[in-house]
Amino acid sequence: MTDIGYADSHWMRLALNQADLAAQEGEVPVGAVVVKDGQLIASGRNAPIASHDPSAHAEVLALRAAAAALGNYRLDGCELFVTLEPCAMCSGAMLHARLKRVIFGATDPRTGAAGSVVDLFADARLNHQTEVQGGVLAAEATLALQSFFKPRRLNAQPVREDALRTPESCFSSLPDYPWPAQYLDALPALDGLRMHYLDVPPDPGVSPSGLTYLCLHGEADWSYAFREHIPAWTRAGHRVLAPDLVGFGKSDKPKKDAFHTLDFHQRVLREFVAQLRVDKLVLVVPEEGAIVGLTLGFQVLQIPIAPMEPARAYDAPFPDRGHRAGPRAFAQLRACNLL
Repeated sequence: MTDIGYADSHWMRLALNQADLAAQEGEVPVGAVVVKDGQLIASGRNAPIASHDPSAHAEVLALRAAAAALGNYRLDGCELFVTLEPCAMCSGAMLHARLKRVIFGATDPRTGAAGSVVDLFADARLNHQTEVQGGVLAAEATLALQSFFKPRRLNAQPVREDALRTPESCFSSLPDYPWPAQYLDALPALDGLRMHYLDVPPDPGVSPSGLTYLCLHGEADWSYAFREHIPAWTRAGHRVLAPDLVGFGKSDKPKKDAFHTLDFHQRVLREFVAQLRVDKLVLVVPEEGAIVGLTLGFQVLQIPIAPMEPARAYDAPFPDRGHRAGPRAFAQLRACNLL
């Protein structure tokens, strides 16, 4: 590995800027830039979730943009700077583009194809060799990745690779939601996903009614929708359970729309009720729809739900498109008369 020069650091910082933009969009923070003769030609950032494209890695998007800018699929004399060691797919694309040089930041011990797992660039049997240098601003690149994944690993439980977890900071300033968050991940149906719920007991000094109100939010809401009703119910002696269905609120959010089937959510709710040993249960649902709950056979109470105020209360669980698979899937189920 050669010494890191000013120019390499400069271009890698531009790639880190692209990685930060990717993180803001809910994508794994990897960014890339293509440089030729000391001039920025193109940039790219991870976008496989938003584009539904497994090839939409930062490097590939930067290569596409550079080829379009130069009017040639051969990128002779170009250098590519990327914040994370490229995978086999991206390394192959770089070799086909005949880049002069590839410079990366953090190593990738799981899929890195520039020395960590395999080293495609060192294979003399290939008809083109590209110079590779790793470790440029590696600490900054590693920190960007760690900062992105850390909120998804609350309570020492890593989020599943096929799911996302909304950072807790998105909920910190919402008014009228004072109840402590509780989480459950041991249900068989959850298979390692983490589900958030509220469990609010009757008010102190009030005779318990013996009833438990199980509040199921609408297809475009989460447990915050019941904030105005919960105090009245607990004053009346009721216990209140308000889960966020998987894909909503503070619960983990599988990325694929197809994950959210009616059968899955019903199994989770049955196991949830059994786990918390609820006897006399009243299912509380919005007037406009009961989502998955009406088929479970519980006594039902339909109530009006006030619009979420402020509007950011609805957006809080869904900071980007990648987090919205649940609402998208439920809207489709509703359109097909399955909800």
